[in-house]
Amino acid sequence: MLSRGDFIRQSLELHLFFTRIMKEHSFFLQINFTQKDSNYSIHADNFRMEFDRLLAEAISLSNGVVSSEVLQSGEVITPFTLKAERASAYYTGVNIAVNLTEAEGNLVGDAIKIDSSVLEQRVFSLNHRIMNLVNSLIQFKTMILSDILSCKIITGNYPLLIDHILREAKFYSNIIHKLQNHEEIDLEKETYIQETFWNRIMAEHSKFIHGLLDPTEKELIKTAENFGEEFDQLTSEAKEAMQQTIPLAKVTEDSLNATLEISKFKAQGTQGLLECKIKSIIIPLLADHTLREANHYLRLLKIFSKSV
Repeated sequence: MLSRGDFIRQSLELHLFFTRIMKEHSFFLQINFTQKDSNYSIHADNFRMEFDRLLAEAISLSNGVVSSEVLQSGEVITPFTLKAERASAYYTGVNIAVNLTEAEGNLVGDAIKIDSSVLEQRVFSLNHRIMNLVNSLIQFKTMILSDILSCKIITGNYPLLIDHILREAKFYSNIIHKLQNHEEIDLEKETYIQETFWNRIMAEHSKFIHGLLDPTEKELIKTAENFGEEFDQLTSEAKEAMQQTIPLAKVTEDSLNATLEISKFKAQGTQGLLECKIKSIIIPLLADHTLREANHYLRLLKIFSKSV
């Protein structure tokens, strides 16, 4: 059973990372529909703005409550996030709430002891509202994927990308559900689940990057291809470790090393896009988005490596 303090802290840390991810998913959907399907764009935009409001609430509750480790991990924001948002707003004409990023940059970690029943109730309510919105977004993404696969619509997003962001939303919803029930984390079991999930995510990021780079960017394409193959292998190994056919510690170590490298690659890529040095159709916020996911996974792997 989670303590009150752990429930509050873990919930808010989760939302600082994942609510931003969800609002960006909505943005990536919004800007990639055709004019014929402008109603889909409007729907996605509404999701984006709702997640903005909930993220703002999470930020307001987080100061002095969440851990410094999370705030410094690069999973909440990176040194590129603000510039990536401004560049992406410029390219698309969408009004991105950069004030939220600025507010997150001012958050302080671990400043107070958490033992407030009032704060607990506010976080419980926030969890409930975010879970409902995420579940609605899951339904929307499921409908979009179905329409794409049945050739009812076409978008600028790969079908695999829609499936990818759908899995992330389901993953987020499941974690919130566990928090609402004050479930304690079984770290060994969680290691198997997280490594299988995030290694697949990292592999798919690499494939998306490969497919969105200009064909002339041969060196970057080859690097992305290599990362895709490496994380495909790590995904398979994580599944084998779950069946106890190979040691989990080895998979964790290999995943940690690979994630360190892909985080560097994504950081360099994000900077290169912002400096207009890379030819691609990758919007800067998508690059920063994938970097934050790598940084989130990296923090988890460092925890797992101490426990296995």
